Amino acid sequence: MPEPSQSRSSRLSTARREDERVTPLELFFDLVFVLAITQCTALMSHHPTWAGLAQGLLVLGVLWWGWVGYSWLTSVIDPEEGLVRLAMFAAMAALLIVSLCVPEAFGRLALTFALAYGVFRLAHIALFMLASRDDAALRRSIVGFTVSATLGISLLVVASLFDGLAQAALWALALFLDMAGPYFAGSDGWKLEPGHFAERHGLIVIIALGESIVAIGAAAAGSLSLGIGTAAVLGVVLAAALWWAYFDVVALVSARRLALTEPGRTRNEMARDSYSYIHLAIVAGIVLAALGLKTTIGHFDAHLHTVAAFALLGGVAVYLLGLVGFRYRHVHTIQRQRLGLAIALLILVPVATELPALASLAVVDALIWALIAYDTRSYGEGRDRVRHHDAIRHTPTS
Repeated sequence: MPEPSQSRSSRLSTARREDERVTPLELFFDLVFVLAITQCTALMSHHPTWAGLAQGLLVLGVLWWGWVGYSWLTSVIDPEEGLVRLAMFAAMAALLIVSLCVPEAFGRLALTFALAYGVFRLAHIALFMLASRDDAALRRSIVGFTVSATLGISLLVVASLFDGLAQAALWALALFLDMAGPYFAGSDGWKLEPGHFAERHGLIVIIALGESIVAIGAAAAGSLSLGIGTAAVLGVVLAAALWWAYFDVVALVSARRLALTEPGRTRNEMARDSYSYIHLAIVAGIVLAALGLKTTIGHFDAHLHTVAAFALLGGVAVYLLGLVGFRYRHVHTIQRQRLGLAIALLILVPVATELPALASLAVVDALIWALIAYDTRSYGEGRDRVRHHDAIRHTPTS
């Protein structure tokens, strides 16, 4: 049996986490993040303007970056071990307060949001400092990350003193500086277990897709008619298409590419770019689409206004663009069909405002499922080899 000190230090080695799965506590932690995502959709729904859309996306970006920090943290520590478990519970409590503040994050609860978010981030940094006590390279990376996080939190506090465009500009600057920190501070010292890391991000995509289902139920609000039922079914059809587009091939290939990449700087940068950065676009696309679905369910026989039409069609477009970037970062090929559909959906936003909401949703469903059918057919035997764990060299490239 290893000594207790050896057991604790083993959490710093990604090799020691090999074949480990996402833990129940990590899933429990992510359930609180579900509420945060739902609140972002609610914020945009209550303020269906371009300004409200921008505010919701800024809040989502800030929340996402906080979650990203914990996804890296649990690659070097066991979240269910000893006092770490209690620290994770404390972080969940802080995230819950942050989530409750989201609807008024640009209003009367702006300062409360910033302070609670600061506690959430500082708990993560404190745990990372503990994890890096015997690893000088990791400690240097954490110090650089702490500087950018402190800048971001401080700017959110300052932003609470303003409103309007000035407040939004400070939020955008806070998010930019915070997210840019790891990019400029270097990536040599970070550690991760690729299988665990990829699985964690896949699960958060599922959680975001689940939020779109929640949005359908919230919009129905206990009412059911033929129109609402049809819109709800079409909403599930869209969510299923988004799931398929991510999990059928791309997620599998990307996870294996990450595992096969040389450990250290090369792997860390791939994980940073494709998961920490690009997945924000994927999740943001789902959240926007959920907003469009919520509006469609509530007004299925009316025309979508421009913001709602952009949320529905543009959300799916942003999701597809995220997948294009995700694939390119891993296998260096561009999925032209997905890129083309994303552009087409953006072009069709004005057209969607002239159609009943139900018809617009049906068109989006038809287009994305046509894309999936084409992809599935064109992948051919390569898809079967990928899905049955054949070597990475058999990756579909069409």
